[in-house]
Amino acid sequence: MARRKAQPSETTARQAKLAALRAQEARKRRQITIVMAAIGVVLVVIVAFIIVYAVTRSNSSGTASSAKTTKVVNAATGVPPGVFAEVGTGAAKASPQQIPGNHSLTADGKPKVLYVGAEYCPYCATERWAVVAALSRFGTFSDLGTTTSSSTDVYPDTATLSFHGASYSSKYLAFNGYETQDRQNRPLDQLPAEDKKVFQTFDAPPYVPGDSAGSIPFVDLGGKYMIVGASYDPQVLHGKTHLEIAKAMHDPSSDIGKAVDGTANLISARLCTLTGQQPASVCKSPGVTAAAKAMSGS
Repeated sequence: MARRKAQPSETTARQAKLAALRAQEARKRRQITIVMAAIGVVLVVIVAFIIVYAVTRSNSSGTASSAKTTKVVNAATGVPPGVFAEVGTGAAKASPQQIPGNHSLTADGKPKVLYVGAEYCPYCATERWAVVAALSRFGTFSDLGTTTSSSTDVYPDTATLSFHGASYSSKYLAFNGYETQDRQNRPLDQLPAEDKKVFQTFDAPPYVPGDSAGSIPFVDLGGKYMIVGASYDPQVLHGKTHLEIAKAMHDPSSDIGKAVDGTANLISARLCTLTGQQPASVCKSPGVTAAAKAMSGS
């Protein structure tokens, strides 16, 4: 049977229908493309946010590369005995002061050192170097970090160490160190109730002047002595990198060595009164005995 030829009107209708189907498919493809592009943009934004957050977090804590941090920490915790001996009290401006009354701070049967500070704080940045140098003579730190003080405070961007996430092991002493805020003033470590009570009790009148209440850094040495503020001039660290400071601690003729190591000797002498003058290699060393003599009667 012969097939009937389509009339022109039918051909036009089919073409129109095909054109409509193609247009519909094209619209669907465009919609899918738009949706996929939107999803892609969202993913890019999310990834970018994660990267920016990570970088900001790293910058906020001033964390250096792992290898560099290790180098800094090794130098800061490994000051040779001969350097301490030569420095004596050096350029230290203040020593740990005796806490009036019969107080005691212990943990696991050992005298306990409590440090409360914050990463933004330039005076904390100053004091940490000496606290770490002193405590390293009695035990070993793990996971010490590096940071810098706030860019908008006095002595901006002071290079320093951080106790956030760090731990300490010693047969002579216990240690708890807290950094309550990062260098951007965001919350960091929270003090447990027991340590918070010590901080609030002794970093307040009558143990400190009213206008100094709550000041940091605050360091309690076994409930017997305490430090509030920096023990040497923060200006001595100005413009120095972490590694420059750590290396200068090995030079007894440097301003940094005199300030940091001299303060560490004073802290060590106070710690020796808590440990029964142990270890003897530290407590009978020339630098510590000189520091003890300088503080006798104080």
